[in-house]
Amino acid sequence: MSKHVKQLVMDEIRNRLKGVSDALVVDLIGMNTDKTYLLRKKLREKDIRVLVVKTSLARVATRGTPLEKAFEGMSGSTAICWGASDFVQLSKEVLAIQEETQFEKFVTRGGVMDREQLTKDRVKDVSKWPSRTEQLSLLLGQILAPGANLLSQLKAPGGALASQIEKKSKGDEA
Repeated sequence: MSKHVKQLVMDEIRNRLKGVSDALVVDLIGMNTDKTYLLRKKLREKDIRVLVVKTSLARVATRGTPLEKAFEGMSGSTAICWGASDFVQLSKEVLAIQEETQFEKFVTRGGVMDREQLTKDRVKDVSKWPSRTEQLSLLLGQILAPGANLLSQLKAPGGALASQIEKKSKGDEA
């Protein structure tokens, strides 16, 4: 490949990954075209994008970006996965697909999160974290809990008084 063509490829990689700060590096080598098509379709449905790159070109193309450390210590062809609602959701979706028997050659190699290189074991650990949506629901529950407790404490004496009045009124009629 000539230097001009390599530069064009690196520019294309740089443009596609512009604005991406967290991503996973996966291996697709050995998958036939039918399985690759099904895999890409499944990933698209989950708003995950995939780009197959030569590691050495991607390493140069991502120099100075948050993805720079993703390719340290890797060689050969790899694929970059990014997207989903957040990185935790991305890692959960990718690992779930990896577990399916029809995509046995789809393997997570690592990734980068907050400019920190992740090993495949660390990606598994991250996938066990609550996703952004789950974190927001936990936070909302914690914010609303004191108000709900106060409301129930304010309503309790009134409810007890109302039930006693109701019992007394029924007692007088008999």
